[in-house]
Amino acid sequence: MDVDDRLYFRQLLSGRDFAAGDGLARQMVNFVYAVGDRHTGQAVLVDPAYDTYGLLDLLEADGMTCTGVLATHYHPDHVGGQMMGISIEGIGRLLERVSVPIHVQAEEADLVKRVTGVDDDCLVSHVSGDVVTVGAIAVELIATPGHTPGSQCFLVDGRLVAGDTLFLEGCGRMDLPGSDPAQMYESLTTRLARVPDDAVLYPGHRYSLESSATMGVTRERNYVFRPTSREQWLAAFAG
Repeated sequence: MDVDDRLYFRQLLSGRDFAAGDGLARQMVNFVYAVGDRHTGQAVLVDPAYDTYGLLDLLEADGMTCTGVLATHYHPDHVGGQMMGISIEGIGRLLERVSVPIHVQAEEADLVKRVTGVDDDCLVSHVSGDVVTVGAIAVELIATPGHTPGSQCFLVDGRLVAGDTLFLEGCGRMDLPGSDPAQMYESLTTRLARVPDDAVLYPGHRYSLESSATMGVTRERNYVFRPTSREQWLAAFAG
């Protein structure tokens, strides 16, 4: 059985595919991703928030079992915590039902703990280039600081799950605590440069009509790729 046959991949929209009765989930239009191996029935959830038990139920309905979590970054709409005076359910709640590792970039481990209240022994810290295997499916972790210090993307079988690093239109905010426009430029133009044009970008929010697009189309249409130098980019986006 080759990867195309084994790969289990779902894009789930908050407020529609799960947490349908949650007004904040509908407003924030977060994407959660499920990535797994159909042959072994193992799967990981990317950025489970709002209704973690509902997400686990969706996996189980597909004959899959959650064996881990991949966190793109520490913001509460992706991992749970307090935001805008509202408590968002996340990995802390998920761990009440399943005991699984939470995979984060090392720079973000303390921030994830602080926001979610999870213990050290729940977190697995990584560096860029590490690979997490789910059954026979390999997921490469690519550190992409800029939106947050430890933001990361996940590359799996020609799919780039990008969190808030890159959207089909625009990129993650760079005016928040811990964000860095210069790092964002390096992440977009250097760290993600080797991701081929035919890879499909899957963002962390639905901020555009389409829910995914190839990297080639994104590089052609997304305004963050229009500056031709670091100086031009910072002049446009670091103000």
